[in-house]
Amino acid sequence: MAKAKKLSAEEQAALDKVRGIETGQVAGDPPPRGSLWSRRDFLGRLNWMGFGAFSTLFLLGFVRSAFPRVLFKPPTTFKAGFPDEYTVGEVSERFKKEQRVWIVRETDGFYALFAKCTHLGCTPRWLKVEDKFKCPCHGSGFRKTGINFEGPAPRPLERYRMTLNEEGQLVVDMGVTYRYEKGDWDKPGAFLRA
Repeated sequence: MAKAKKLSAEEQAALDKVRGIETGQVAGDPPPRGSLWSRRDFLGRLNWMGFGAFSTLFLLGFVRSAFPRVLFKPPTTFKAGFPDEYTVGEVSERFKKEQRVWIVRETDGFYALFAKCTHLGCTPRWLKVEDKFKCPCHGSGFRKTGINFEGPAPRPLERYRMTLNEEGQLVVDMGVTYRYEKGDWDKPGAFLRA
């Protein structure tokens, strides 16, 4: 092997310039004081941060998939109070806002009407003076029994099941509906005799 020739300072400076090393800087030394990272260091760290963020989001998505999205439905039944709280011949709007239900007391019993117009689903208003339900959207009219008699509503209002519990309170089950056109209003539960 031949011995390497010792370079002069001028030759060494020219060689360093060709290699890209600034004068006075040796490979492995920190970059000059003006910059903290070289472009290569910056891009490398940026890549690792991106990989870390992606891995974190992937891990969070995996952990979230372990907990399924379940829709919790409110109970379909509610207690409507005692029978003596209702006046004979009156329509009670006490549960119209929370449950969307009217409770009607007749001389021989009770029934619960679903407060939803059968035309497009608006909530009708009870007009006590006119003794009817009137839909504000398109003018459908329903008698106190729920039978439609004017406007575009194609069928009567639906009824919910009503029962008495052990304490003697009225219980409305919104999970069971009765439709007049199917003959359901004659079934037990569509009208509670009391």
